[in-house]
Amino acid sequence: MGFWDWFVLVFYLLFMIGLGFYLGKAQKGERDYYLGGRAIRPWQVALSIVSTQISAISLIGAPAFVALKKGGGIFWLQYELAVPLAMVGLLALLVPVYHREGVVSIYGVLERRLGREARKTLSLVFLASRGLATGVVFFATSVVASVCLSLPLSYTILITGLVTLIYTTMGGIKADIYSDIIQFFIFLAGIIFSIGFVLFFLGDFGFHISDPARLQVLRFKDFGLRGGETYGFWPMLLGGFFLYLSYYGCDQSQAQRLLTTSTLEESQKALVLNGLLRFPVTLIYLFFGLLLIPFLKVHPDFMASLKGKPPDFLVPIFIVKFFPAGLKGLMVSGIFAATMSSADSALNSLSAITWEDFLKQRVKLKGGEKMKVLRLLTVAWGGFAIGSAFLFMGSSKTVIELVNMVGSLFYGPILAVFLMAVTLRGLKTKRVIQGFWIGIFANLLLWLFFKNSVSWMWWNFTGFLIPLLWVFVFQRGLQFKSFNLTPKTLKYARLLLLVFLFYFLICVILQILFS
Repeated sequence: MGFWDWFVLVFYLLFMIGLGFYLGKAQKGERDYYLGGRAIRPWQVALSIVSTQISAISLIGAPAFVALKKGGGIFWLQYELAVPLAMVGLLALLVPVYHREGVVSIYGVLERRLGREARKTLSLVFLASRGLATGVVFFATSVVASVCLSLPLSYTILITGLVTLIYTTMGGIKADIYSDIIQFFIFLAGIIFSIGFVLFFLGDFGFHISDPARLQVLRFKDFGLRGGETYGFWPMLLGGFFLYLSYYGCDQSQAQRLLTTSTLEESQKALVLNGLLRFPVTLIYLFFGLLLIPFLKVHPDFMASLKGKPPDFLVPIFIVKFFPAGLKGLMVSGIFAATMSSADSALNSLSAITWEDFLKQRVKLKGGEKMKVLRLLTVAWGGFAIGSAFLFMGSSKTVIELVNMVGSLFYGPILAVFLMAVTLRGLKTKRVIQGFWIGIFANLLLWLFFKNSVSWMWWNFTGFLIPLLWVFVFQRGLQFKSFNLTPKTLKYARLLLLVFLFYFLICVILQILFS
């Protein structure tokens, strides 16, 4: 990295810190700090959600998965087909309940329907799992930074984590959302520049890929129930549906954004926009990975430099070797931007759950004292996430697999608890909590003893189904609640179903073109 690269990077990092301090001046309590005063626009929420998902995990892990990972390819698009379907479930079932009850912590809904024990149990699971997952995000960016900045990985973990921690601690959720929007466009600029450079250096070589399996988009024959079939169409679509339904609707780090709008309809608009944007953005960075396959053949010296290194070093080394001064700094800034957009919301939500679910009833504070405590909680969770990043330094998985595997362990059982709470009457808290832990235990058994025969994509489905079966088998007198879906809700649901069909058609066309 030369002078102009460092200038671009340092300017960006200082700008983000300054933004956090500027927005933090107007905050007076948890409503401002955690919900942005409920004054955030739908398009801002949507871009923030999309930005959170296209993190450094995507920019590093996805191209590596497509180009280098054994058994990888562009069939990751099958996973994205589940997004618009999951948005239908959210805007019809969960988000209306959150807005109607006016909660800050979505786990407060569980307390009102199942009791304090249910709220505490799922809150604790969220705190542990999201804290660790944020460590994965910090680790992902630090892989890039360590290569591009020629610094030890441990140093870059600290730099990435501390900068993110400072601006999100001071600015709260509003700083997170505004910075996510900025980071979204920086990320897009970085990935577009990357595609341009690959095409330029390919020259007249053209688009030649020797492994046709990497060009497959739809894998209907693979059910993920035998060894080597992890990424079949059905496990990715169904598993992805339950994962995204749980992640966007039952994970505080995402659902909290949907509570920052002033009305339910605005939250639903944000969900529709997210369902529209996720697929094309994913297609862009998968296309980048696809172009890197012939690029590696044209540049054998570049391929040799990757020998003995994990697949996730592909993009960082590409940046160092081929980007000119200035643009290299922009690309590294884009990596930092992508990571911060994922980590900032997680830290704010971890602070929110700690305060709302465990401290608020015990600690009576007002004004400035309360704001100090809220920010101290963010600092504490930032320290935990940075520390957990060191745990993942020796992992052999690509980061995009690692973060989804960790999430798949918990998302199904969490979703089961939430959906039972909002759709059923007569539930006994004891049975629901038993089913929740049994679902997680079943997924752990699949991980430990059947990881080579049952796709981890199915964990989202099995983790959802087992708690439901447990409750329905051992409890009598359950009744379904009625739902009055508004005309707007039905309109948005139909639109998202059309979006799903359109994106599925794109996958079919790509399958035909590449076959």
